[in-house]
Amino acid sequence: MSRAIDRLPRGVVMIERDWLSSNHVLLFDDDRATIIDTGYGKHAATTGQLVAAALRNNPHGGAARLQRILNTHLHSDHCGGNATLAAAHECTTYVPAASLAAVRNWPQMADEYDSLAQRCQRFEATGAISPGEIIHGGGLDWTVHAAPGHDPRSLIFFNPEHRILLSADALWQYGFGVIFPEIFDQSGFAEQAAVLELIESLEPAVVIPGHGPAFDDVADALTRARRRLDKFVAQPLLSHQHALKVMIKFLLLDREQIGVAQLHDLAERTLIFQELARQLNTPMRTVIDTTVAALQAQQQLRRQDDILFNDAPQ
Repeated sequence: MSRAIDRLPRGVVMIERDWLSSNHVLLFDDDRATIIDTGYGKHAATTGQLVAAALRNNPHGGAARLQRILNTHLHSDHCGGNATLAAAHECTTYVPAASLAAVRNWPQMADEYDSLAQRCQRFEATGAISPGEIIHGGGLDWTVHAAPGHDPRSLIFFNPEHRILLSADALWQYGFGVIFPEIFDQSGFAEQAAVLELIESLEPAVVIPGHGPAFDDVADALTRARRRLDKFVAQPLLSHQHALKVMIKFLLLDREQIGVAQLHDLAERTLIFQELARQLNTPMRTVIDTTVAALQAQQQLRRQDDILFNDAPQ
């Protein structure tokens, strides 16, 4: 167990997941608990089991009841377990204020997920979380901050007492999430730079990211993130090429295998791939084949004839 995890207060429990499902943070208040982010729909059953075990192991003693779901943002790897958990525990669900209307008009949200070739089971939102709000959980007060860049509507949560940051996809130990707005000709790099400035100003001692382990080498992580962002600003095509790798790898994590012809067809029909091909000014088939070859060279997928598999070659 890392030193960063050891520094968390008793009422704050992190469940580390992977690159398909986001991490979960459970905040325990006596016999009640709040969960922040719920992973991807494919893993919803596993999420339910992990959360049930954590509730039974309430650090305050006795079993806890899941009272509330909070989402940092509504990419499908962060809210795909919402419906399952809400049904199992009859808990309330709060989403970023900028996303509330879309959740309550679900066809709009469904279109967003379709545009990314991802899936998310429909869920209901009880209410919204807004920047500047203070949320109580785990015996602590958490200030909500806007964190545009990766997602214009994303939020991060900071506890100043213990200097704990729940950074979602704004900062990982080795990078940050894809800057999606730039793919659609919207500003995202400047916003990401501002979020990194915000994080530095908060002076967190421990960061619990949306993916990967908790960490306390925050200054080093910020340096790495800024270097990466500077490269993307200088050469936006690098950002788009990176996004292509992420989208195809995520698709393989979800589906586990896909035919090359099927991938070509899906890409032609999916907005995110259409926009990336446009940004790269390259025919779609070439874009997909080049990206697949790069992932194969990096051992991020295995190709057997015309089938791509998520697992790397042995």
